[in-house]
Amino acid sequence: MNNKVYDLIVIGSGAAGIMAAITAARDEKSVLLLEKLPQIAAKLKATGGGRCNLTNTLENKEFMQRFGKNGRFMQDTLNLFDNKSLVDFFKEIGVDTHAPDGFRVFPTSHSSSTIIEALLGEMQRIGVEILKSQRVQTLLHKDGKIVGAITESQTFYAKNIIVATGGLGYPTLGAEGDGHEMAKDAGHKVTDLHPAMMPLKAKESWVENCRADTIAKVELRVDIKKHVKIKAFGDLIFTKNGIRGPVVLDAARDLTPLLDKYGEVPILLNLTKGMNEEQLTKHLRDEVAKNQSATILELLGTLLPTPLLGELCNLAGIEPNLTYGKISGESRAKLIKLLAWTPLTITGHDGFKMAMITRGGIDLKEIEPKTMQSRVIEGLYFCGEIMNLDGPCGGYNLQWSFSSGYLAGKLKKNI
Repeated sequence: MNNKVYDLIVIGSGAAGIMAAITAARDEKSVLLLEKLPQIAAKLKATGGGRCNLTNTLENKEFMQRFGKNGRFMQDTLNLFDNKSLVDFFKEIGVDTHAPDGFRVFPTSHSSSTIIEALLGEMQRIGVEILKSQRVQTLLHKDGKIVGAITESQTFYAKNIIVATGGLGYPTLGAEGDGHEMAKDAGHKVTDLHPAMMPLKAKESWVENCRADTIAKVELRVDIKKHVKIKAFGDLIFTKNGIRGPVVLDAARDLTPLLDKYGEVPILLNLTKGMNEEQLTKHLRDEVAKNQSATILELLGTLLPTPLLGELCNLAGIEPNLTYGKISGESRAKLIKLLAWTPLTITGHDGFKMAMITRGGIDLKEIEPKTMQSRVIEGLYFCGEIMNLDGPCGGYNLQWSFSSGYLAGKLKKNI
C-alpha cells in the first residue's frame, strides 16, 4: 500500500499524458505517471510512420475548423498553447523542428525517438515519478471528488487525476478503451466509437488492377444526398481490395459511421486533379489535334496511369487501343464522365486494428473547455483522444493531445 497522496496522478503516457505530467511538475506539483505497458509512449513512437508529425502551421481559427462542429471546444486550449507554443516547448527541451513542406511540422531528425527521449529526459529532470506495467482498474471518488486510482497491484491516492488513455486505435500498442470505461464508471457519457484514419474496402474488383501508382490531388465526395458536404482531398492509392492514402485517411473519419448506418457508402473520386467534363473534353480534343492516330490510352496518358485508364475504358465499354475517331459519341461522353467523377462503393474496413485514431469519446458537454476538468467529478480531468474530438491527418490530433494535456496539467478548477 502506497499511502502517499500525490497532487496529481496521470493515467496514460501518450503525448497528452506526458505533457500533462510535465506541465504539473513544472508548477511544483507532485506527479505520478501510470502506464499499463512496459514502456512509455508506444503509440507516439509509431506516429506518422515513426517520423512524428507534431503539428502544422495553420492559424488557430482554421485549425479548429478542420475538426468539424466540435472544433470550437478547443479555442481556450489553443489560446493557451498553440502550434507556436509547442515548437517553443520542444526547442526548450532540446528538439529542433522544421516544416519542410511549409505545413507539416516534424522534428528535424524525422524520428519519434528524438521526441520521446527529450520528453522522458524532461520528466526525469523535474521529478515526475513514472511507474510502468501499472494497469488502472478503477478510479476512486467520494462525495463527488476524486480520491485515487486502483491498479492490479495497489491503490494510489491523489487530489487530482488526469485520464489520458487515448482511444481504441492501434490496440497492439495498448489501446483498449479502458479510459472510456473509467469515465463511464465515474458517471460520464461516452459517444459511439468508430475507427478512423484508416484504409477502406471497396465492392469493385477492378481496383486490384491499379495498385502500382499513387494518384495525386484526388477529391473524394460522398454520393449520398444527405451527406454531400463530406469531402476530402489528397493523394490516393488503390489496394488489392480498396483504397488508402491521405485522402482516404481523412475521409474515413466520416465514412466509418456512415458504414454502420447504411452498410455501404457510394463515393465519387475526381482522379484528374480537379478537371471537370468540359476541361477533359478540351484536353482530349487538343491531344487528338496533335496526333490523330494516337489510341485513347495514349491521348489520356498524361492524366492517369495506364492500368487505371484501362479500367476506366472498360467501365465505359471502350476498347482502350482504339483511336478517338473510332469511338462513338455516347462512349466518349461516358468515359469523360467517369474521368471527371469515378464511382466507387465503400463496403468496409479492418476495424480498430488498422485505425490511427478513434471517432467519438467522452461527451464534450461534460468537460469544461477552460480547464479540461470533469463537470461530474471534481479533480478529474481528461485530455487527448479520449474525448469526442478528432481531426484529419497532418499533425492535428497530436497538437490537440499536447495542447489539451498542457491545459489539463495546469489543474485549473472549474468556476
